[in-house]
Amino acid sequence: MIKLSGVIITFNEERNIERCLKSLLHVVDEIVVVDSFSTDRTKSICEKYPVTFIEQAFLGYIEQKNFALNQASYNYIVSLDGDEALSETLQKELIYLKSNWTKNGYYANRFNNFCGQWIKHSDWYPNKKLRVFDRRVAQWEGINPHDEIVLQNPKNSGQLKGDILHWTYQSYSEFNKKTEHFSTIAAKAYFDLGKKAPMWKLIWNPTWAFFKAYFLRLGVLDGFNGFMICYQTGNITFLKYAKLRELYQEAKPSKT
Repeated sequence: MIKLSGVIITFNEERNIERCLKSLLHVVDEIVVVDSFSTDRTKSICEKYPVTFIEQAFLGYIEQKNFALNQASYNYIVSLDGDEALSETLQKELIYLKSNWTKNGYYANRFNNFCGQWIKHSDWYPNKKLRVFDRRVAQWEGINPHDEIVLQNPKNSGQLKGDILHWTYQSYSEFNKKTEHFSTIAAKAYFDLGKKAPMWKLIWNPTWAFFKAYFLRLGVLDGFNGFMICYQTGNITFLKYAKLRELYQEAKPSKT
């Protein structure tokens, strides 16, 4: 039987972290929390449970998660964010998996709760995430803030039953603030990679992002919240490219 490490990164997650920890307690053999010096009750809540609590200044989403992987005692990892938790079905799947591990990694669907509503369509469900894996053949990659686990052999993966439950934005104002925040991070990452922002991308990419999520992936069936999610899907795309253009303007040498 293998041993599992539950690995979580946190910053000001007092609203969610206890639910996350409870879902892991009877599944994994250790829980490692890497916290970016939270200013709320995150640390005191974690200290009520058998958790290895490590404070580390935030390195970037990808960098922080790879740092957290290296703090685990075991190679087999269950990776969650502080606002996520394992459903009961997924907990049972992971307990079974400990005696029946055959793949390099396993996907689970993520089920998102937005403003008190479970979102069943658009780009938000089924939102497949590879969060159960052997760290010896996997690492966090991507473009910040969009991190993902990449396996050395992507074909050697499986799908688990049950969901990763995700309590995402619980107010429209919170959603707006995060859209601004994440679009800024994405624009900077694109700029560092030398990606460009021609005008056609400013028009086409947000339009297509909204259309695909709202109509093709049936976000319309989630009512007003479905519309809000799909609107912000387009909006964050627009802001990312608009801010990228701004970065290039700022980088131009000034005329004397």
